[in-house]
Amino acid sequence: MITKSKKSTSKEKSVKVSTGAWWKSVPAKESTQEKSDLLTKSSLKRDGKRTAKKTEKKTLDPKAEKSEKNFSSKQRTRKKKQTDNKKSVEEILPDSPEELAGKRVDQKRKDDNSQTDGEASKKKKRSERSQESKRNSSKKSLKLLINAEEPEECRLALLEDGRLESIHVSTVSSEQRKNNIYKARVVAIEPSLQAAFVDYGTEKNGFLPFSEIHPEYFKTTISDKARELVKNEQWKKLSITDVLEKGQELLAQVVKEEVGRKGANMTTFLSIPGRCVVLMPGSDSAGISRRISGEQRRSQLREIMRSLAVPEGVGWIVRTASEDITEKALSRDVDYLSRLWFDIRQKGQEMEGVGLLYEDQQTVSRFLREHFDPALEEILVDDRVALEQVKDFVAMLPPGQQGVRVRLHQGVRPIFNQFSVEDQIESIYQPQVNLPSGGSIVINPTEALVAVDVNSGSTSKKADFEESIFQANLEAATELARQLRLRDLGGLIVVDFIDMRSRNNIYAVEKQMKQAMKRDKAKVDFSRISKFGLMEISRQKLGAPIESGNYRVCEYCKGRGTIRSIETLSLFYLRRIQTGASRKPVERIECHFPMEVASYLLNQKRVELNEMERRYQVEITITARARMKPADNEIIFHKTGKTSQEKAR
Repeated sequence: MITKSKKSTSKEKSVKVSTGAWWKSVPAKESTQEKSDLLTKSSLKRDGKRTAKKTEKKTLDPKAEKSEKNFSSKQRTRKKKQTDNKKSVEEILPDSPEELAGKRVDQKRKDDNSQTDGEASKKKKRSERSQESKRNSSKKSLKLLINAEEPEECRLALLEDGRLESIHVSTVSSEQRKNNIYKARVVAIEPSLQAAFVDYGTEKNGFLPFSEIHPEYFKTTISDKARELVKNEQWKKLSITDVLEKGQELLAQVVKEEVGRKGANMTTFLSIPGRCVVLMPGSDSAGISRRISGEQRRSQLREIMRSLAVPEGVGWIVRTASEDITEKALSRDVDYLSRLWFDIRQKGQEMEGVGLLYEDQQTVSRFLREHFDPALEEILVDDRVALEQVKDFVAMLPPGQQGVRVRLHQGVRPIFNQFSVEDQIESIYQPQVNLPSGGSIVINPTEALVAVDVNSGSTSKKADFEESIFQANLEAATELARQLRLRDLGGLIVVDFIDMRSRNNIYAVEKQMKQAMKRDKAKVDFSRISKFGLMEISRQKLGAPIESGNYRVCEYCKGRGTIRSIETLSLFYLRRIQTGASRKPVERIECHFPMEVASYLLNQKRVELNEMERRYQVEITITARARMKPADNEIIFHKTGKTSQEKAR
């Protein structure tokens, strides 16, 4: 009976669970331990009743010993069954809401941990890929080609895995004056500009701002107020007329080449660059290049420079190329620059008038001094004189950087054609540059800024529009940084990227642009991409754009890029003829026009010309000149007693 009642209890509980209303009979805060305690108490009560009945039977039954053994075995069996039933009930009863919430939290933690582990593994894989790409990029092959075979032009091209990364061109027509030191004379002072114009022996005067005038060039007869301001170094309160006078002589250095109608920018804070050190006469500053890492190496270079015989009143800066330099090579560079400064100063004292005191090194030596990379594997030269200059430069390098191979190019084809550089150079002069994904960038330099437009092209035809636009903008950022270096474009640069919706993509393009510009030696500043998709870049002008030295203004369009149509020009000249004929007294009008304009007037406007001759009683003669340019014309009005002539060339 006891066993049956237990089974029935189990069935009742299972029925209650199946109805789905178990929370009505079980308190909300009842735990599993309380459930087990209730089951244990009920089982003990039933066991107590059974024990009392058995005790009564034991006193009446003479066979107590035998029945006791049977009872103990049955009791053990019942307890085992009760334990099994208890476990089954606990398994059947669902968890309380608190337990369910706890399980959900535990499961969420497990999911978060697994997700975190997944993200960590992804980050680890990305870092491994980036490190691998860095290792691969460090293995890129660098090669320098020097084309100095023709005396009119010298070209140097730096190739990275066959791709043009830097180009320098110097021609006879475009003389390089940057870093040259001149003896100059002040010819004009502009107080409104806080600047002076100096004559240094060229066609255009140099521009000398007040901030670039060394205090040692201030005139001796200055007012007490100005002297007090100079003593306290309150330069902004000073006027250039207080400290400088017309006709004063000084030593000036060109810091920026002439551009268009603007003269060269000058400074009196001189700097004489060498391979390892830059000496700055008239300065007391001293420093180490920021690109030299390691405080121990920086301290070592600082101690070496202090031990060398640097002239008094001359500052110095240790360049990045001195990172692996020896003390002997550093001392040799300082001694050479010190002797050079002594010669410049002595020559300036002896020279009468204005003129050149120091000319920077030749094109090949100057390029190697500024752009030599220890990672260079080979230097190919097609001229023996330039080859000797390269060998002399390599001989002055530290032993660890002399592993570069220097060879004379003796092939049948020109050196740039053999390495497919000519086509890459021609693309520099084109306004449009194609991108690998199908888009393009259009570069348009103007007087005030450089406008750059990013076009999607065939990129917009792909299925994932946002992703394809993002890819095109990334490629445009990388290519634009390269084009700015190659074309040497400076000033304000405005880039119109393709509009992106994702903020993460915008941040990625900004990051890519900054990363690509790190290789640029010029100082660069960026703005964020605005809501209109525009990014502003300010790049230091290192020199005149490469295009200015190899191209000249078109004689036909005068730099506009377009010319008038034949119909527009013909009507313009027809109105001028009519205006001149209406003025009395005019007897004859003689016109000389280009071939196409003359043909149009004689064939298409003959009726109008005859009407003018009849109305104003004049003779109109039109002559075609084949050698005339489209915008050239010559109109002669023969009046009574005299002749007036109009020309426009």
